[in-house]
Amino acid sequence: MAMTGDDAQPAASGPLAGVRILECSLLGPNAVGMQLADLGAEVVKIEPPGGDYVRRMAFPIIDGISLLHWHLNRGKESVVLDLRQPEGVEIFLDLARVSDALVVGMRPGALDRRGITWERLQEVNPRIVMCTISGYGMTGPYRDLPSHGIAYDAWAGVARPARNDEGMPTIPSYTAIGINAGPLYGALGIVAGIVRARATGKGVRFEVAQSDAAASFNWNGIEGNKAYERPEDEVTGNDGDGRGERRPVGDDSMTESVRYQMYDSADGVVLFMASEREFWRNFCEGVGRLDLFERRPGAKFADHARGDRELRRELATIFRTRTTVEWIAFGRRVNTPLSPVNSAVALPEDPQFEDRLAMRPWGEAGTELMPSPIRFIDDPQPVLTKAAVEPGRDTDAVLRRVLGCNDARIAALRAAGALG
Repeated sequence: MAMTGDDAQPAASGPLAGVRILECSLLGPNAVGMQLADLGAEVVKIEPPGGDYVRRMAFPIIDGISLLHWHLNRGKESVVLDLRQPEGVEIFLDLARVSDALVVGMRPGALDRRGITWERLQEVNPRIVMCTISGYGMTGPYRDLPSHGIAYDAWAGVARPARNDEGMPTIPSYTAIGINAGPLYGALGIVAGIVRARATGKGVRFEVAQSDAAASFNWNGIEGNKAYERPEDEVTGNDGDGRGERRPVGDDSMTESVRYQMYDSADGVVLFMASEREFWRNFCEGVGRLDLFERRPGAKFADHARGDRELRRELATIFRTRTTVEWIAFGRRVNTPLSPVNSAVALPEDPQFEDRLAMRPWGEAGTELMPSPIRFIDDPQPVLTKAAVEPGRDTDAVLRRVLGCNDARIAALRAAGALG
């Protein structure tokens, strides 16, 4: 949201322009509002006195502020309210009255203890949509268990332990899912709720557990292995591998694959994915080794040539003859699926990344940040403000613009302690 002055209206751009989101979140759940701000929504982040400690959590620290904050709170306005004060609660409800949705990213019940209940919110705004996002949700035996992001992935079977040289379990290298997927579901639910509220005049509340989101993304492993509990004459493995063996889903099941595997190139690693017979033939013809195809053409679909060690060694020799860039060009030319295997360090130099996810300069965003992966084809991407370095950066501007408060009213609220 671009601002042109202390009291300026955030620039209306993006498909969610005109939507106002009130957010009361800490740490990872801030990503719900981030997703909506990326799409043009006006997001007003309510912070407690002292601010959200996300600014000091995780690393790296850029200009004294955590990357977590620069990333998750981009495009938002920061307002400090002390909800321990009646005047602070009053201002919060005034903002809720003119907002489309409220995001609560704390342990369930945190706002209720301040008297900001669902019933009270509906009294001031019957159309409001309320999303509560938490670690383990509002029900179940883990409801009140304190947690951090990796807990949801460990619980969901995504972050499986590695072992150190003493045999002790260690946290593995993996991509966090729950802390990222949960806010995506939250943002989707908010948009759906607003659509309904605008059609019917009736608000809705819902909740998302980041642990549930991690399990939902791990659906193939969970549902696939559950399916194997049925009799073997009803549920088999994939016949494309030639035997239909019932291998565990998602648990190193690709280790023995050959035509669907990673290989060293002359200067890196490539992923080869010729599990369809057509792609396999195209590859063999392209490298001048049609004999490999004729020796084992395989099934029409989903054939990984699993366990064929001889073919694995021959392909390893072939892949070492070209660079990764040359193999990607080869894949385009002969129509066979190949991909670079990048590290997080190398990925920003990849030409596909540069074309689609070019980072905003640090001067514009506080640090270099990737844009939303949702690309508007006929409209420009909304340009987001930096995350607020100091909590309450936009308090006065929001109170003036949104609630029509004058200087005397703001001064009175500040004297009462409502603004921290």
